[in-house]
Amino acid sequence: MAQEMMIKAIQEERSQLVVKSNELIQKSRFNLTTSEQKIILYLISKIKPSDTEFHEYEFSVADFCRICGISSQSGSVHSAVKQSVKSLADKSFWLKQDDGVEVLLRWLQHAKIENGRIHIQIDQNMKPYLLQLREKFTRYELIYTLAFKSQFSIRLYEILKSYQWRHEVVLVLEELKQSMFAENYKNFKDFRNRVLDVAVREINQFSDITVEYETITKGRKTVSLRFRIQDNDVGERVEAYSNCVEALDGGK
Repeated sequence: MAQEMMIKAIQEERSQLVVKSNELIQKSRFNLTTSEQKIILYLISKIKPSDTEFHEYEFSVADFCRICGISSQSGSVHSAVKQSVKSLADKSFWLKQDDGVEVLLRWLQHAKIENGRIHIQIDQNMKPYLLQLREKFTRYELIYTLAFKSQFSIRLYEILKSYQWRHEVVLVLEELKQSMFAENYKNFKDFRNRVLDVAVREINQFSDITVEYETITKGRKTVSLRFRIQDNDVGERVEAYSNCVEALDGGK
Protein backbone atom coordinates (compact mmCIF):
# COMPACT_ATOMS: atom_id res chain seq x y z
CA MET A 1 0.00 0.00 0.00
CA ALA A 2 2.81 2.41 0.92
CA GLN A 3 4.53 1.66 -2.39
CA GLU A 4 1.32 2.34 -4.31
CA MET A 5 0.84 5.64 -2.49
CA MET A 6 4.40 6.70 -3.29
CA ILE A 7 3.94 5.84 -6.98
CA LYS A 8 0.69 7.83 -7.08
CA ALA A 9 2.36 10.81 -5.39
CA ILE A 10 5.20 10.75 -7.92
CA GLN A 11 2.72 10.58 -10.81
CA GLU A 12 0.82 13.56 -9.42
CA GLU A 13 4.00 15.60 -9.04
CA ARG A 14 5.11 14.79 -12.58
CA SER A 15 1.70 15.75 -13.97
CA GLN A 16 1.72 19.25 -12.49
CA LEU A 17 1.63 22.11 -14.98
CA VAL A 18 4.53 24.38 -15.81
CA VAL A 19 3.19 27.80 -16.85
CA LYS A 20 5.44 30.55 -18.23
CA SER A 21 4.82 33.77 -20.09
CA ASN A 22 5.75 33.64 -23.76
CA GLU A 23 7.86 36.72 -23.16
CA LEU A 24 10.04 34.79 -20.72
CA ILE A 25 10.38 31.88 -23.13
CA GLN A 26 10.93 33.81 -26.34
CA LYS A 27 12.79 36.93 -25.22
CA SER A 28 15.31 35.57 -22.74
CA ARG A 29 18.74 34.05 -23.21
CA PHE A 30 20.20 31.84 -20.50
CA ASN A 31 22.57 28.95 -20.09
CA LEU A 32 21.32 26.30 -17.68
CA THR A 33 22.33 22.66 -17.42
CA THR A 34 19.68 19.97 -17.71
CA SER A 35 19.69 19.55 -13.93
CA GLU A 36 19.35 23.30 -13.31
CA GLN A 37 16.47 23.55 -15.76
CA LYS A 38 14.65 20.65 -14.10
CA ILE A 39 15.01 22.26 -10.68
CA ILE A 40 13.48 25.55 -11.78
CA LEU A 41 10.73 23.78 -13.77
CA TYR A 42 9.95 21.63 -10.73
CA LEU A 43 9.58 24.82 -8.66
CA ILE A 44 7.39 26.48 -11.28
CA SER A 45 5.15 23.40 -11.37
CA LYS A 46 4.37 24.01 -7.70
CA ILE A 47 2.86 27.44 -8.40
CA LYS A 48 -0.93 27.49 -8.09
CA PRO A 49 -3.11 29.60 -10.44
CA SER A 50 -4.39 31.55 -7.43
CA ASP A 51 -0.92 32.44 -6.10
CA THR A 52 -0.11 36.14 -6.01
CA GLU A 53 3.27 35.67 -4.31
CA PHE A 54 6.01 33.07 -4.49
CA HIS A 55 6.04 30.72 -1.54
CA GLU A 56 9.02 28.98 -0.06
CA TYR A 57 8.88 25.37 -1.17
CA GLU A 58 10.33 22.53 0.86
CA PHE A 59 11.08 19.06 -0.44
CA SER A 60 13.62 16.33 0.13
CA VAL A 61 16.50 15.76 -2.24
CA ALA A 62 15.43 12.11 -2.40
CA ASP A 63 11.88 13.04 -3.48
CA PHE A 64 13.18 15.41 -6.14
CA CYS A 65 15.48 12.68 -7.49
CA ARG A 66 12.64 10.12 -7.57
CA ILE A 67 10.37 12.50 -9.47
CA CYS A 68 13.09 13.36 -11.98
CA GLY A 69 14.25 9.77 -12.37
CA ILE A 70 17.66 10.39 -10.78
CA SER A 71 19.25 7.64 -8.70
CA SER A 72 19.64 9.03 -5.17
CA GLN A 73 21.52 6.10 -3.67
CA SER A 74 24.94 7.74 -3.57
CA GLY A 75 26.01 10.78 -1.61
CA SER A 76 27.44 12.29 -4.80
CA VAL A 77 23.91 12.86 -6.09
CA HIS A 78 23.09 15.02 -3.07
CA SER A 79 26.28 17.00 -3.69
CA ALA A 80 25.38 17.38 -7.37
CA VAL A 81 21.88 18.68 -6.54
CA LYS A 82 23.39 21.06 -3.99
CA GLN A 83 25.84 22.34 -6.61
CA SER A 84 23.04 22.75 -9.17
CA VAL A 85 21.01 24.84 -6.73
CA LYS A 86 24.02 27.06 -6.03
CA SER A 87 24.79 27.44 -9.73
CA LEU A 88 21.15 28.27 -10.45
CA ALA A 89 21.18 30.92 -7.71
CA ASP A 90 24.37 32.45 -9.11
CA LYS A 91 23.07 32.84 -12.65
CA SER A 92 21.26 35.95 -13.85
CA PHE A 93 20.00 36.75 -17.33
CA TRP A 94 18.64 39.61 -19.43
CA LEU A 95 15.08 39.63 -20.73
CA LYS A 96 14.09 42.08 -23.44
CA GLN A 97 10.49 43.16 -22.87
CA ASP A 98 7.99 43.97 -25.63
CA ASP A 99 8.53 47.69 -24.98
CA GLY A 100 12.27 47.31 -25.63
CA VAL A 101 13.31 47.64 -22.00
CA GLU A 102 15.84 45.03 -20.88
CA VAL A 103 15.42 43.62 -17.38
CA LEU A 104 18.08 41.74 -15.45
CA LEU A 105 16.53 38.76 -13.69
CA ARG A 106 17.69 35.90 -11.52
CA TRP A 107 16.00 32.64 -10.76
CA LEU A 108 16.16 32.22 -6.98
CA GLN A 109 15.44 34.47 -4.01
CA HIS A 110 17.07 32.16 -1.50
CA ALA A 111 17.79 28.52 -0.80
CA LYS A 112 19.03 26.35 2.05
CA ILE A 113 19.50 22.64 2.62
CA GLU A 114 18.86 21.14 6.04
CA ASN A 115 18.78 17.45 6.95
CA GLY A 116 18.47 16.41 3.31
CA ARG A 117 15.62 18.84 2.61
CA ILE A 118 15.73 21.87 0.34
CA HIS A 119 14.03 25.13 1.28
CA ILE A 120 13.89 27.30 -1.81
CA GLN A 121 12.03 30.29 -3.25
CA ILE A 122 11.81 31.82 -6.73
CA ASP A 123 13.00 35.43 -6.98
CA GLN A 124 10.22 37.99 -6.59
CA ASN A 125 11.19 39.85 -9.77
CA MET A 126 10.04 36.81 -11.75
CA LYS A 127 6.40 37.43 -10.74
CA PRO A 128 5.26 39.14 -13.99
CA TYR A 129 6.40 36.11 -15.98
CA LEU A 130 5.12 33.28 -13.78
CA LEU A 131 2.17 34.49 -11.67
CA GLN A 132 -1.43 35.35 -12.54
CA LEU A 133 -0.90 34.91 -16.27
CA ARG A 134 -4.01 35.61 -18.31
CA GLU A 135 -2.71 35.82 -21.88
CA LYS A 136 0.34 35.04 -24.00
CA PHE A 137 1.52 32.13 -21.90
CA THR A 138 2.59 28.54 -22.46
CA ARG A 139 1.75 25.58 -20.28
CA TYR A 140 2.65 21.91 -20.32
CA GLU A 141 2.93 18.97 -17.96
CA LEU A 142 6.25 18.78 -16.13
CA ILE A 143 6.81 15.14 -17.12
CA TYR A 144 7.30 16.08 -20.78
CA THR A 145 10.65 17.68 -19.91
CA LEU A 146 11.89 15.28 -17.23
CA ALA A 147 12.99 12.52 -19.63
CA PHE A 148 15.05 14.91 -21.77
CA LYS A 149 18.78 14.31 -21.41
CA SER A 150 19.98 17.26 -23.50
CA GLN A 151 19.80 20.76 -22.06
CA PHE A 152 18.96 21.95 -25.58
CA SER A 153 15.87 19.72 -25.77
CA ILE A 154 14.15 21.52 -22.90
CA ARG A 155 14.91 24.93 -24.35
CA LEU A 156 13.81 24.07 -27.90
CA TYR A 157 10.69 22.32 -26.61
CA GLU A 158 9.59 25.43 -24.71
CA ILE A 159 10.29 27.74 -27.64
CA LEU A 160 8.33 25.58 -30.08
CA LYS A 161 5.57 24.95 -27.55
CA SER A 162 5.09 28.71 -27.25
CA TYR A 163 4.38 28.81 -31.00
CA GLN A 164 2.25 25.66 -31.01
CA TRP A 165 -0.95 27.58 -31.70
CA ARG A 166 0.51 28.70 -35.04
CA HIS A 167 1.53 25.15 -36.04
CA GLU A 168 4.47 26.61 -37.95
CA VAL A 169 7.19 29.10 -37.17
CA VAL A 170 10.31 30.35 -38.95
CA LEU A 171 13.24 31.07 -36.61
CA VAL A 172 16.41 32.85 -37.64
CA LEU A 173 19.27 30.42 -37.11
CA GLU A 174 21.63 32.78 -35.28
CA GLU A 175 18.84 34.04 -33.01
CA LEU A 176 17.85 30.47 -32.19
CA LYS A 177 21.46 29.61 -31.36
CA GLN A 178 21.61 32.61 -29.03
CA SER A 179 18.36 31.65 -27.30
CA MET A 180 19.69 28.12 -26.78
CA PHE A 181 23.19 29.32 -25.81
CA ALA A 182 24.62 27.26 -28.66
CA GLU A 183 26.57 29.93 -30.55
CA ASN A 184 29.77 27.92 -30.19
CA TYR A 185 28.44 25.56 -32.87
CA LYS A 186 29.60 27.78 -35.74
CA ASN A 187 29.23 25.13 -38.41
CA PHE A 188 25.58 24.34 -39.17
CA LYS A 189 26.35 20.66 -39.64
CA ASP A 190 27.72 20.49 -36.08
CA PHE A 191 24.74 22.43 -34.72
CA ARG A 192 22.32 20.15 -36.56
CA ASN A 193 24.00 16.91 -35.47
CA ARG A 194 24.83 17.76 -31.87
CA VAL A 195 22.02 20.12 -30.90
CA LEU A 196 19.08 20.33 -33.27
CA ASP A 197 18.55 16.70 -34.28
CA VAL A 198 19.13 15.46 -30.73
CA ALA A 199 16.54 17.91 -29.40
CA VAL A 200 13.97 17.14 -32.11
CA ARG A 201 14.39 13.41 -31.55
CA GLU A 202 13.82 13.74 -27.79
CA ILE A 203 10.86 16.09 -28.25
CA ASN A 204 9.18 13.64 -30.64
CA GLN A 205 9.79 10.70 -28.32
CA PHE A 206 8.93 12.20 -24.95
CA SER A 207 6.58 15.18 -25.38
CA ASP A 208 3.03 16.13 -26.29
CA ILE A 209 4.00 17.60 -29.66
CA THR A 210 5.65 16.30 -32.81
CA VAL A 211 8.01 18.60 -34.69
CA GLU A 212 9.88 18.56 -37.96
CA TYR A 213 11.98 21.22 -39.62
CA GLU A 214 13.43 22.28 -42.94
CA THR A 215 16.29 24.64 -43.66
CA ILE A 216 15.97 27.99 -45.39
CA THR A 217 19.10 28.96 -47.25
CA LYS A 218 20.57 32.12 -48.72
CA GLY A 219 22.98 31.04 -51.39
CA ARG A 220 24.65 28.00 -49.84
CA LYS A 221 24.29 29.22 -46.26
CA THR A 222 21.49 28.13 -43.90
CA VAL A 223 19.97 31.29 -42.43
CA SER A 224 16.66 30.15 -40.91
CA LEU A 225 14.70 27.07 -39.91
CA ARG A 226 11.02 26.42 -40.59
CA PHE A 227 9.49 24.29 -37.84
CA ARG A 228 6.16 22.53 -38.17
CA ILE A 229 4.53 21.76 -34.84
CA GLN A 230 1.80 19.15 -34.59
CA ASP A 231 -0.46 18.58 -31.60
CA ASN A 232 -0.32 14.94 -30.58
CA ASP A 233 -3.62 13.10 -30.30
CA VAL A 234 -4.65 11.19 -27.18
CA GLY A 235 -3.00 7.94 -28.26
CA GLU A 236 0.27 9.67 -29.11
CA ARG A 237 0.28 11.47 -25.76
CA VAL A 238 -0.28 8.21 -23.91
CA GLU A 239 2.66 6.70 -25.80
CA ALA A 240 4.89 9.70 -25.03
CA TYR A 241 3.86 9.58 -21.36
CA SER A 242 4.74 5.88 -21.25
CA ASN A 243 8.10 6.63 -22.86
CA CYS A 244 8.76 9.22 -20.15
CA VAL A 245 7.86 6.86 -17.31
CA GLU A 246 10.02 4.10 -18.76
CA ALA A 247 12.97 6.49 -19.16
CA LEU A 248 12.55 7.91 -15.64
CA ASP A 249 11.84 4.66 -13.79
CA GLY A 250 13.80 2.21 -15.91
CA GLY A 251 10.64 0.37 -16.91
CA LYS A 252 9.88 -0.60 -13.32
